[in-house]
Amino acid sequence: MDAEIGIIGGTGFYQFLSNATTVLPSTPFGPPSAPLTIGDVAGRRVAFVPRHGQRHQFPPHRVNYRANLWALRSVGVRQVIAPAAVGSLRPELGPGTFVVPDQVIDRTWGRKHTVYHGKGQVVHVGFADPYCPRGRAAVLGAADADVRPVDGGTLVVINGPRFSTKAESRWHAASGGTVVGMTGMPEASVARELAMCFTTVCLVTDHDAGVDGGEAVTHAEVLAQFGGNIERMKALLKRTIAAMPGSEPDSRASCACRRALDGQPLPFELP
Repeated sequence: MDAEIGIIGGTGFYQFLSNATTVLPSTPFGPPSAPLTIGDVAGRRVAFVPRHGQRHQFPPHRVNYRANLWALRSVGVRQVIAPAAVGSLRPELGPGTFVVPDQVIDRTWGRKHTVYHGKGQVVHVGFADPYCPRGRAAVLGAADADVRPVDGGTLVVINGPRFSTKAESRWHAASGGTVVGMTGMPEASVARELAMCFTTVCLVTDHDAGVDGGEAVTHAEVLAQFGGNIERMKALLKRTIAAMPGSEPDSRASCACRRALDGQPLPFELP
């Protein structure tokens, strides 16, 4: 059942895997959003979990990010790719643009932000560079004539489930934000706490309110825009997966993500 690469995304990825089977790992944080689907993509073993559940029943602030990542790690995943729909904070980045951010601003609250809380042992991990450099390089190297992702940018993560006001949108842009979404945190930081490589691929579905005269967006419009670009996203991810470096569970290779816990005593054994 082991997989080496994990995808956290929308339900449209079920048909992405061949020779698929399902498994429901137990975690200390309850069940993941749905059973993991494990199958083959581009000659690699890939595990997929729908971030919002099989029926899209979990809003962003209720997603069990800790369980999703723990479950992926428990089946062998050490490289995670997390596609996400976002709003653009820059007029020049319109709908259909792909962005591979290298920074994040966390504006969420009330979520379970750490796997080590209340476990009797303080664990600090570095997070200055929140995304895996090798994963980002694989995505950017998978560009073709149809999809040319923007290299770098800052993802602002808001709590949701509501969208931003125009004033908030302008504030996020003035703070250096490039795109804005609701699911990027604590997804990325929990992955780092579990010494997993994490790369997010953002698909712009709209201009955020307050950007270049943009008006309020609806959830239906976001879903329609993402759905219209899902095949482009799948094609990009398939090429990315084929180019991903090896991620054997017992090999940290040269990636700092995999060494995030080096030298630190842990309150429990990781899967």
